[in-house]
Amino acid sequence: MTRRSISILGATGSVGEQTLDLIRRNAEEWQVEALTANTNVAGLAEAAREFRAKVAVVADEGRLGDLRDALAGSGIEAAAGRAALCEAAARPVDLTVAAIVGCAGLGPVMAAIEQGGTIALANKEALVSAGEILKAAVGRHGATLLPTDSEHNAIFQCLAGNRIEDVRRVILTASGGPFRTFGADRLANVTREQALKHPNWAMGAKITIDSATMFNKGLELIEAHHLFPVGLENIEIVVHPQSIIHSMVEYRDGSILAQLGPSDMRVPIASCLAWPQRMDTPMAPLDLPAIGQLTFEAPNETVFPATRICREAIAEGGAAPAVLNAANEIAVEAFLARKIAFSTIAVSVERVLNQGELPDAPRTLEEVLRVDEDARNRATRMLELV
Repeated sequence: MTRRSISILGATGSVGEQTLDLIRRNAEEWQVEALTANTNVAGLAEAAREFRAKVAVVADEGRLGDLRDALAGSGIEAAAGRAALCEAAARPVDLTVAAIVGCAGLGPVMAAIEQGGTIALANKEALVSAGEILKAAVGRHGATLLPTDSEHNAIFQCLAGNRIEDVRRVILTASGGPFRTFGADRLANVTREQALKHPNWAMGAKITIDSATMFNKGLELIEAHHLFPVGLENIEIVVHPQSIIHSMVEYRDGSILAQLGPSDMRVPIASCLAWPQRMDTPMAPLDLPAIGQLTFEAPNETVFPATRICREAIAEGGAAPAVLNAANEIAVEAFLARKIAFSTIAVSVERVLNQGELPDAPRTLEEVLRVDEDARNRATRMLELV
């Protein structure tokens, strides 16, 4: 059996760790090329040693000495900084798992695309902030994007063997988060600890807060708009509290195909690792009688305006999605630091979007990063006044 090469960008995060778990179970099939992390040197070094990676990169340049010490005697190359992240991402491999959270993943994702390989994209901010630029690069370099978010992977599976021209609707499902039944008055008093307890999924802090505000689903709507060209008006969101159906595709003959599975990211990750085939996972089969019911609700955009804000941003186009993404990242950081109330997140994002004329549409990755930095600064100044 020929071993496939893989790099994992964001190896110590939730998606990265679950990817490594699947590789561990199929170790004879994989050769790990590069692993990266933001600041978690201990976790990165442990994974690099276990999987015999060729290079390990920490984003924080100040931790390079610690990483070298942790890898001493292993023969594994150690590097640090943004340029090193992009160099690791540019290494030719059979599959790159792009799981760096936030706009920090933009440069590495582009570097992976430019080497023309297959990218399992778990960084939704890359498409949200720079969707047109990344898609153009995919076309130029002959790269392949495999959507790794559970919802987009579900749509990808439901489209298999069908024509995009025959699609009537794409339906994104949302759990509704831990506060689905709350009114606006109760949301004002939500704590950090409450918001980090998702009812169905085990995820990193940022995406868990995004799920609670529904910004995660709004960002996924923007991502779906770039991945599946069916028209923005044909992409809908439905709240499905059980998180068993991960998304659906309706065809023009009235058929709706749905992908069902456990609420575990190893299922969509496995879909990408094995594509275009299938692989075993440790997931127990769904016990549908025990689940009993699958229910659906319309999203409440009065209490949770994030999906409306995201839809309006992508409809406006230009720099609006990049500004939205940056403002949301700053607001989530502020909430996690206990500086603002939960309900202030959506309010602050919309205020940044409505604060004067937005920049022109970015044409390059460098312009996206400048828009991102400017929006972060504006969001930070605004929150300092709250």
